[in-house]
This record gives sequence, structure tokens and C-alpha cells, in this order.
Amino acid sequence: MTLRKKLLLFIPLLVLLTNGVTFFLFESSKTVQHSYNTMMDRMLLYTQSAQTADANVQALYAYLLNPEDNSRTSLLEQQAELTQISGQLDKQRTESDIAGVLEGYVHMLQTLAEQVQSAEKSAAPDEALGYYEDTERTGSFIREEERRLIDLELSAYEPVYRSIQLEIVRMDWLGPAVFIINTLLSIVVALWISRSITEPVDRLVLTARHLAKGQLDAAYLPERSNDELGILSEAFRHMIKDLTELMGRDKERLESERLVKELELQALQSQINPHFLFNTLNVLSKLALLEGADRTSDLIVSMSKLIRYNLSQLDRPVTLGDELKHVREYFTIQQARFRNRVEISQQIDESALNMLIPALTIQPLVENAFVHGVERLESGGRIQLTIERSGDRVRIVIKDNGAGMKTEERDALLALQEPANPAPAKKNSMGFGTRNVIKRLRLFYNRQDVVNIESEPGRGTSVILLLPNEADVEQKGGPEHDVPSIDRR
Repeated sequence: MTLRKKLLLFIPLLVLLTNGVTFFLFESSKTVQHSYNTMMDRMLLYTQSAQTADANVQALYAYLLNPEDNSRTSLLEQQAELTQISGQLDKQRTESDIAGVLEGYVHMLQTLAEQVQSAEKSAAPDEALGYYEDTERTGSFIREEERRLIDLELSAYEPVYRSIQLEIVRMDWLGPAVFIINTLLSIVVALWISRSITEPVDRLVLTARHLAKGQLDAAYLPERSNDELGILSEAFRHMIKDLTELMGRDKERLESERLVKELELQALQSQINPHFLFNTLNVLSKLALLEGADRTSDLIVSMSKLIRYNLSQLDRPVTLGDELKHVREYFTIQQARFRNRVEISQQIDESALNMLIPALTIQPLVENAFVHGVERLESGGRIQLTIERSGDRVRIVIKDNGAGMKTEERDALLALQEPANPAPAKKNSMGFGTRNVIKRLRLFYNRQDVVNIESEPGRGTSVILLLPNEADVEQKGGPEHDVPSIDRR
């Protein structure tokens, strides 16, 4: 049975049961209340009729003493009220032994009304006084009959009172009993439905948490069933199976790519004999020094250090100080090339030079500043390198006053994509090296906000690196991973 059928079957049944019990209790109380109201209405009519009869006698007395318009108006109002009550009592239906007494009581009320009218219309004072005395006697009889009717009503309805009391007692224990039974039944049904829903859901949630941690284990999945959760469990099983297969294939592919990269690096390094190359550069440096070309000797030494750094283990992190030394050697060579066309400035915070960063991170960005920023300037070129602490990060800025770039080119560079319409002069040049640096930094620090670029056409470019400090990097597990191979071409 599906979850939908369970809910549509048992919940309406429970609601119908509750409504049925409530309707039964309501009807029982309604019957009792109706009997009680009928009896009380008649008794109130008896009392009201007796009070109205007395009021008629008093109004007649006041009229006879002072026959003015106000007295007559009051008398007429009392007569009308007495007539109305007589009519209501005449329509009442009661027990057979009370019906005769009630009929006589109504006749007395009518007699009193006729006597009052006769006294009111009488012109002779003696005759009016006689009618008044008759009304007093009739009013006295009415009061006696009123008490007698009330006693008869109470005697006749004594069984009804007993029945009402029994109904009240029965409802007193029936209400709590129904409430307890309904509550227990609701709890049982709720637990049964909840267990059939929440237990499989909890197991699915537990499985999802293990999946989020990379634990591809289907042991926590609920047993197979024919409802919607069973279908969802089967989907989880297939997903876990597919993920296991995909992870296996990805692991094999990554291992293959790693081996290919290592072979490519070994092949590249094997094309140059480092020992022969460094010995040759040392000989050239000494020869230039012997010939008095000190500047040429310094440039050869700088070139030797650059090549030695490039051929070192680039898949391991280096300190920011080592990277800065490499950049300064590059500055030496480019300063010799550009001479007074380019002004190079450095602002270095020495306290930040011990942090670890991927090798060849700053030098490719500085090279881009030369090649794409100030290379075409005849004079006035400026390149500024700034390393400083900014809160819990180290801020590195490579700024030039060169040609700059458009917003879409900058956005494509940060997104590691090719621009939609790259400029011919920049195509296949700056993007590859910069994108490689951005990608390696994001992988190394495991976050996306480590690189920002500010640039406008004609106003230069600033590449800003916001690198987390060592504690933050160790917490994220950055330096423990190998740095990907460098691709500056």
C-alpha cells in the first residue's frame, strides 16, 4: 500500500470516528436542554401571568382613584399584556393531569380581563367599586392557581429531572472515556503511519550524510517496499552503484593523467642537460667578468638562477621569499632590457615572506605586466609589486600602467574561459599563463576568492592576490596537496 493510500484511508476514518462521537454527545445534550427549556418556559409564563394579573388590579385601582389619561393608558397597556399572556398559555401543551388546571387558569385570566374592562367602562362609582372588589378576588385565585400549577409541573417533571441527572452523569464519564479512547487510537494510528514514513526517511537521510562524506555504503538504506520510499531507496541504490563506478573510472583517469604529466615533465627536463647548461652559463659569466663586462656577468648569473628555479621541483610549494628572489632575478634581466623605459618599484612586508605558495605564481604575472602592459610604451612605464598583510590574509598586487583590458576580457580570465572576441594582439598570450596561475591558486587554497583583477582600457591592470595565512591554509588542507604542474606556454 502506498503512502498516499494509507493517509487517505486512515486519517478520514479517524476524523469520521471523532465527528460521530462528537455528534452523539451533541444530540444527547440537545435533547436534555430542549426538555429543560420547555418546562422552564411554562413556569416562567405562570409566574409572569400572576405578576401581570396583580399589575392589572393595581392599574385599575390607580385609574379609579384618578381617572386621567396617564392612568387609563397604563391600564390599557396592562390589559393588552394580560391578553397576550393568556393567549400564550392557551397554546401550551402539557401533561393530561395539568391540562385541566391550566385551562381553568386561562379562564380566570380571561375573567380578570373582562372584570377590569367592566370596571373601567362603568360610569357609577359604586358599580366600579364592585367590579374592583371582584378583580381583587379573582387576582387572589390566580396567585393560588399559579402556585398550584408550578407544584404540578414540578411533580409531573420529576422523572424528567431524574432522566436529566442520569444523562448528565452519563455524559460526565462518557466524555472522558471517548476522549481517552480517541486519543489512544490517534496515537496508535499516528505511530503506525509515522513509523512507516519516518523510519525509511531517517535511513535515507543517514545514507545521504554518508554519501556527503564520500562513504558509498548502501547498508543504511531501508528494505525494499512497494511505496514511494521503496522506489526512492531503489534510486539511491542505483545512484550509489553508479557513483562507485564513476569514482573508479575517474580515479583511473586521474592516475593516468598524473603519469602522463610526469612523463611529459621528465621528457622536457631530459631535453636539457642541467649540469651542462649551468656549467656553460658559469663559464660565460666568468669570461664576461674577466673581460670587464660586469653587467653582462650579472645578467648571466640571473639567467642561470631563473633556469635553475624553473627546472626545480615545481610541483611542491615554496616560500614567498623564494618566489620573491626569483621575481627579482627576472626584474634584473628585464631592467637591462627596458632600461629607463620602465620604472620598477617594490613594497615588501618581510613578515609575510615565510608563507607557502605554489611555485612560479608571481613571476608569470610580472611577465604579463611587462609583455602586455608596458612593452609597447616608449617611456613612462611603471610596474609596482606590493606584498603586505591585510587582516588574516597576505595581499600581493602586481600593478602596471599599460594598455589594460576590457571588462569582458577580465571576466573571462577570472572564469578561466576564452573571451568571446579576443583582441588579435593578445590572443593566445596572456590568458594561458594567467589562467594557469589562477587555477593553481584556487586548487592550492581550496577557495575561489584568492584572485581579483582590476583593469580598464588605457588605464593599466592590477592583479590582486588575497592569500590566506598559514593557519587558514593548514585548516583547509592546502599545502598538504601537491601543486599541479606548471604550464606557462
